[in-house]
Amino acid sequence: MQLGDQLPNITLPATGQQQINLADLQGKAVVLYFYPKDHTAACTQEGEDFRDHHAEFVAADAVILGVSRDGVRKHERFKADYQFPFDLLADTKGDLCNLFNVLYPKTMFGKPAIGLERSTYLFDRTGKLVQEWRKVKVPEHVLSVLEAVRALPKL
Repeated sequence: MQLGDQLPNITLPATGQQQINLADLQGKAVVLYFYPKDHTAACTQEGEDFRDHHAEFVAADAVILGVSRDGVRKHERFKADYQFPFDLLADTKGDLCNLFNVLYPKTMFGKPAIGLERSTYLFDRTGKLVQEWRKVKVPEHVLSVLEAVRALPKL
């Protein structure tokens, strides 16, 4: 995915027993944030930050979706434990992660593994990718995303 590309026509399982097709979200601003793993410190903080500003995103006519490679059952617990008011997508096969090029090789406990780069993507109301944040540092990140959402032109 590159700036100017349209929301991908991809459907993934999500919390709330849903199947969400990203292309169906056109008409609202879409914040798609990728995070490595449920119930880890930085991922929890990032989710809490999006949760704490969720009403402001909704007021700006934006949808927030979190994405990791964890399964739906784990996502359901994560969402419930921290009262996230937005859905989490389960990209267990890495299809969406590959499309956004957020997977990278790493070494974990001396063994090769695949990591997920913390990244956020903003699509405008026409479904066009207008901004991306790569290698995100959690503190203050959500406020930067919210500012960008508020700056989007209305349809």
